[in-house]
Amino acid sequence: MKRFRTIWTLFLILCGLVSCNVTRTLMPGEYLYTGGKVNVNAPRRLVGYSQRDLRNQLSDLLRPRPNSRILGFPFKLWVYNVAGQPTGRGLRYWLKNKVGEPPVIASFPVFEKNRAVLENRLDNRGFFRATVKLDTVSKGRTMRAIYTAETGAQYTIRNITFPADSTEINKAIQALVKRSLLKPGDPYDLDVIRNERSRIDSRLKQKGFYFFSPDFLLALVDSTVGDNKVDIRMVVKRSTPHMALETYRINDVIVFADFSSRIDTNAAIRSAKKFEGFTIIDPQERFNPFIFTHALMFKPGDIYNRRAHDMSLNRLINLGVFKFVKVRFDQVDSLHNMLNAYYYLTPTEKKSLRFQVSGLTKSDDANGGLLSVTWRNRSIFRGAELFTSSVYGGLEWQFVSKGQRVQTSKIGIDNNLYIPRIVGPFNIKGSSAFVPKTRINLGYEYFKRSSQYTLNSAKTSFGYIWKENATNEHQLSILSINLVNPSNISPEFQAQLDTNITLARSIERQFIIGPIYNFNLNTQLRPGRRRNNFYFNANVDLSSNLIGLITGADINRGNVKTIFNTPFSQYVRGEVDFRHYLTLGSPTTVWVNRITGGVGYAYGNSNVMPFIKEFFAGGANDLRAFRARSIGPGTFYGGNRDTAFLPDQPGDVKILLNSELRFKLFSVFRWAFFVDAGNVWTVREDTSRPGSQFNSQFLREMGMGVGTGLRLDFTIIIIRLDLAVPIREPYLPAGQRWVFDTRNKVWNFAIGYPF
Repeated sequence: MKRFRTIWTLFLILCGLVSCNVTRTLMPGEYLYTGGKVNVNAPRRLVGYSQRDLRNQLSDLLRPRPNSRILGFPFKLWVYNVAGQPTGRGLRYWLKNKVGEPPVIASFPVFEKNRAVLENRLDNRGFFRATVKLDTVSKGRTMRAIYTAETGAQYTIRNITFPADSTEINKAIQALVKRSLLKPGDPYDLDVIRNERSRIDSRLKQKGFYFFSPDFLLALVDSTVGDNKVDIRMVVKRSTPHMALETYRINDVIVFADFSSRIDTNAAIRSAKKFEGFTIIDPQERFNPFIFTHALMFKPGDIYNRRAHDMSLNRLINLGVFKFVKVRFDQVDSLHNMLNAYYYLTPTEKKSLRFQVSGLTKSDDANGGLLSVTWRNRSIFRGAELFTSSVYGGLEWQFVSKGQRVQTSKIGIDNNLYIPRIVGPFNIKGSSAFVPKTRINLGYEYFKRSSQYTLNSAKTSFGYIWKENATNEHQLSILSINLVNPSNISPEFQAQLDTNITLARSIERQFIIGPIYNFNLNTQLRPGRRRNNFYFNANVDLSSNLIGLITGADINRGNVKTIFNTPFSQYVRGEVDFRHYLTLGSPTTVWVNRITGGVGYAYGNSNVMPFIKEFFAGGANDLRAFRARSIGPGTFYGGNRDTAFLPDQPGDVKILLNSELRFKLFSVFRWAFFVDAGNVWTVREDTSRPGSQFNSQFLREMGMGVGTGLRLDFTIIIIRLDLAVPIREPYLPAGQRWVFDTRNKVWNFAIGYPF
């Protein structure tokens, strides 16, 4: 107890010294600003949102932000003061200007400006009689501002009316009324009115009103109708130009495929060739003209449509062969309301050679380097096709125990052809802003594990890639073939294979053929910053299902079928990965949660999953408190894992849960706390690995670990060092699985975030 009191006394003294330090550089009469608080007093229940929501909205408007804090302590301000006045550009200069943060001084003019901003925001939200009172509270050399908002009555919408006469523009507006953002009973909100004007303008432009603008719409608000209600009347300004009230059609689409400011555009247009109604200016014939008719979403005679306008622009950019894309619409016939569309395209370099040296960290804790040389040809057949050919070689090292290291080397070639359309029996143009692509892949790799074996693998695939929007992407490999052939197995390693079935499966001859589908959703790709973001990936892999059905393959009856003298693998496999990114206050403080799982089932010509398609647990991006691929399956314990032969523990089922809190310290330094839980299991009973089969007690068989880590975020590369400790080991006897032994700590060095 006496020792505890001593520690507590020292802690209080330290806090006092730190408190003095953060204010000691203030000038006489200055106060350190520690933040503002908004109180909301509303006479009755609000419509549309709660008092808490309103208070949070108002609090977000307060400026400036107080000095940032780490676990409640103004660390950056403390560093700024400790650094003093640097005499050069050394350590003290770096601490003060790169790590530190100057004190935020309380300012009454700023407080008064905040008060006016809050009153204005309340007025825009329908609180027409709102007032905001300003108070300050000082403590020592610190000060905070208190804003008390007396909202008064909240005004709501009674009636909304739109133009009802027979003019073309008003008839078009009237057709949009059903989906209006303004509804009777809703609270008055100026932002909603602005959004309604923009919505109407956007819909009108989809109906051919090219020259219309939201500024031509007026919202007349009558707040004198009584009972704290308003009437809103949307009208078109009388001063609106006549051309903005008319619909327009496309007269011609003129494409300058290789535009230069030196070109005489009028002469070029007169001598240009027509292709399917389009005017294509491409004297050098660098491109096949069909790529333009495929990318552009309208043709001569169509009514102008802003959505088609934007999609055409995006599709041209997404072809990947143009460095600059510019579009202009000109009125050419005022009598018949016709427009000419001019596309000015500047091609990028067609051929390029790229050398790349990179470091890598894999899920099995292997670290190493990779050298690759990639040749790219954009528009190899003049149709915006992208062909890439990469030759690569690399070395990886995996430390498995003290003094033991496994070295692997690989060399290979990977060829890809991306065709900007769906190649197939049907002509599918696509209607999104992203051009669908056909992908053809062919590759070969030679892989050698030191003193153990080599693998020769060949792969090929044919499939499609398409996007619905910026966040959703689909990939479908109609046919994917993978042939893996082991060789040069050392006698020492063969002895291990003879006694270890699991290890033997890792390098067996394999032939995998079938379709693969992948769906990816990532809301972080949306423009703008959001507090909540999601990532979701789903993958379905089917191998030899049709072949197995046709041939009647059944390994359980001894009827094993082969392709190229190799038994083909027959299975179905699915995997999902869901992540939630929640921003907490500062944009650099993020709470990330991940749930991932998968299941594979072999049947017909196979009774086990191919090793390269099975699931594993543990490692730098997984269960960080356990060595890569070492945990499971189930409650099975594989014995001593500190061997150079790495007896990996695969499973057919996987469940993994991760939770990680990430925040910025200063400069490029980031920190995180995390907890991981998960395991793998087998679908069928495995007598060589008792306790491995998935069952109803799977939650009690989850391994768990906690840890913390340092990250260096250089934008182009993130270096990560995590320290994790297991707190639940599923292979221990029931009732003894909860542990916390720092002697079992695991260091994870990696490149990039774990998820």
